[in-house]
Amino acid sequence: MAPKVHEYVQDLGFRESQILEKLRLETAKHPRARLMGDPSEAALFQLLISAMNVKRIVEVGVFTGYTTLAMAQSLPDSGKLVGLDVSEEFTNVGKPYWKEAGVADKIDLRLGPALESLDKMIEHGEESTYDFAFIDADKVHYEGYYERLLKLVRTNGIIAIDNVLWSGRVVDEKEQGEDTVALRRLNKVVHEDCRVEHVMLPFADGVTLVRKK
Repeated sequence: MAPKVHEYVQDLGFRESQILEKLRLETAKHPRARLMGDPSEAALFQLLISAMNVKRIVEVGVFTGYTTLAMAQSLPDSGKLVGLDVSEEFTNVGKPYWKEAGVADKIDLRLGPALESLDKMIEHGEESTYDFAFIDADKVHYEGYYERLLKLVRTNGIIAIDNVLWSGRVVDEKEQGEDTVALRRLNKVVHEDCRVEHVMLPFADGVTLVRKK
């Protein structure tokens, strides 16, 4: 996107709460700030969560918790977001902002390998009990996350998948890095999956929305 168009979208394309802006600016100081979800993407999720009357969310990959905060803000008081991550250092950045926003009690942060956490959720009988899920973590395990989340979300639930365009590397066959290959494979898996319908949106770094049939 041309810089002026990007600036225009940032100014008029969505409304960002003051506390979200504070966490975004704090995250921008982090050496790995590029890992944060795009603000327009977070705004899209807020819209979907409100429109779908979402009550239960799974987020795979929290980082500093910007998208976590955005989604939690759109949940009802009784809503719950299970956030899965491996880094206490990263997630600690967001915790004060969750508390300041009054949504900390909605967020169940679980530290550890996400595949193991998802397997435990399935083992504990949580299949088809979540309304919305977001994948934004290590790319090599995206397919594993996708398959487990298909069990955990309900019929008509949504799984959002981040970074599906990977800065355009997915269309360059000379790019054979393991992350690129994993994303290429997942994109094909989703496209051919008769259990779902999907749309790939070419904004931010590419986000695919998947509806479980």
